Amino acid sequence: MQKSRKVNTKAKKKRSRSTALSRIHPQVAGIDLGSREHWVCAPEATPGKPNVRTFGTTMEQLQQLADWLLEQGVESVAMESTNVYWIPLYELLESCGIEVLLVNARQLRYVPGRKTDMRDCQWIQLLHSCGLLRGSFRPHEAIVRVRTLHRQLSTLGAERTRFVQWMQKALDQMNVQIHRAVTDLTGQTGMAIVRAIVDGERDPVRLAGLRDRRCKKSSREFAEHLRGNWREEHLFNLKSALKLYDMTQREIAAYEARILEEIQALQPVERRDQPVPKHPSAIKEKAIRRRGGHHLRTELWRFAGVDLTRIDGIGTEAALTLLTEAGLDLTAFPSEKHFVSWLRLAPKTAVSAGKPLRYKKPNGTGSTRVAGVLRMAAVSLKHSKTALGAAFRRKARHKGWSVAVFSMARRLAVLVYRMLRYGQDYTDIGEACYEDRFRQRRLAGLTDAAKSLGFNLVPQIAAA
Repeated sequence: MQKSRKVNTKAKKKRSRSTALSRIHPQVAGIDLGSREHWVCAPEATPGKPNVRTFGTTMEQLQQLADWLLEQGVESVAMESTNVYWIPLYELLESCGIEVLLVNARQLRYVPGRKTDMRDCQWIQLLHSCGLLRGSFRPHEAIVRVRTLHRQLSTLGAERTRFVQWMQKALDQMNVQIHRAVTDLTGQTGMAIVRAIVDGERDPVRLAGLRDRRCKKSSREFAEHLRGNWREEHLFNLKSALKLYDMTQREIAAYEARILEEIQALQPVERRDQPVPKHPSAIKEKAIRRRGGHHLRTELWRFAGVDLTRIDGIGTEAALTLLTEAGLDLTAFPSEKHFVSWLRLAPKTAVSAGKPLRYKKPNGTGSTRVAGVLRMAAVSLKHSKTALGAAFRRKARHKGWSVAVFSMARRLAVLVYRMLRYGQDYTDIGEACYEDRFRQRRLAGLTDAAKSLGFNLVPQIAAA
């Protein structure tokens, strides 16, 4: 006869304990976005029954969606950043006083179950109510307006570059080697020659006479490079590319003027008429004036209260990109490490079982614009006679070019964060001072290492 087994009631109670996720934000909703319809999951009105509805994408239907969420008592909404479909709904819900959390779709890629729109919105609502979703950074609404204009301006700049390449291609096909006579085709001399060719001028001597007096090559050398075959199809392509280039130039000028108007509207009243403080580097200030960026530098200082061009490697265009992408309020990043991580300028440190995980290049994010600008600024430090330039060259010698660019871009990001968050100005200590400090740190390290081995370092002069 088998003995009856004793049941452990404590273990049974422990096993029967609920394993459901605790909801710390009950009044939240989840939205799965689409091009034709949006699926919305609100808090459960009846226990055990999902509260899901679908809405269209017209403005009237989006307003109905917002009204329904307010009726359900929703305080916060989470939605995926799907293409650009989230922008109208995001702005509408934000204007209605509902907190909106813009979630990267990668956070919801591996949720269990069959993937449908109805299940997606319920998963978003559940994870948001449990506090398991992290929203993307989005600056203030006023900064977003300027950022939208500046991003379109960047697109126009890329299109302008393409039209310049078309002009260069047409000239090469005619064997008109302007690029060997001038450094920049879009400069004063290059564009004067291109316009003369489009207007019908074919004499290389007359074309060479259009060169600027500061050009190093003589008229005879210019003329040698301006003899072509002048085929009609290539001339037509050149004329078309020049027309598109001029049209894009006008649009770029209009966007630049509009961006300046938006920036001036955001300037505090007490700084609107103040001149920008003198730049600590007279050489850099002169270069900014030569490129025509002094007016933009003044307006950006009046807007931000800090001059980002004081940081070596950062010019007026880079400062404009930084301010329009990140804004002035960086309190969303508790420390400079969080800011650097958002820019994806932090080194990969993922480790499993004591071994570093294989690095997988992440998909594109909005912060790559800022990181790209900082990388370009880091490259410009290669020949800079400053402390940052000396640090770049030392890092490149020991770690390689790519590591030096990444490292200096991170250092520039830290300086930008400190300047925007705490108003901490950057002052260059100079190349010589940096090298002296590095030499002292190296000597201190060698001295400590020698002492740990029972030796004392003696300078060569004292030994002699």
